[in-house]
Amino acid sequence: MQVNVSARHGSLQPGDQELLVEKAEKLRRLYDRINAIEVTVDLQQLDKPSIEIQVSVEHADDCVATAESSTVIAALDTAIPKVEQQLRRLKEKKTGHRATGHKHIDTSAAEDE
Repeated sequence: MQVNVSARHGSLQPGDQELLVEKAEKLRRLYDRINAIEVTVDLQQLDKPSIEIQVSVEHADDCVATAESSTVIAALDTAIPKVEQQLRRLKEKKTGHRATGHKHIDTSAAEDE
């Protein structure tokens, strides 16, 4: 899995890029079919930087979340839970709707009648 961090209309503070990569890599613990994570920081408005996180998942549409805040790290802390929720929903959709196997069907209720 690769994490790409890019900045538009400016450059990031020293150390911010490593922190962004570190926090974005934690998304891997939620869903192991993540191919790539792209974090784009838009610094056009210096008082309100915005962040866009795009997570590419195998056999599914990309998960995208955006956030604005007073600092880059605060915007990241707002966007990460949004992506986490999308990944949880995707994982539930992919793994939670399986039919119950024949071995696990309770037949004692049918025999009592």
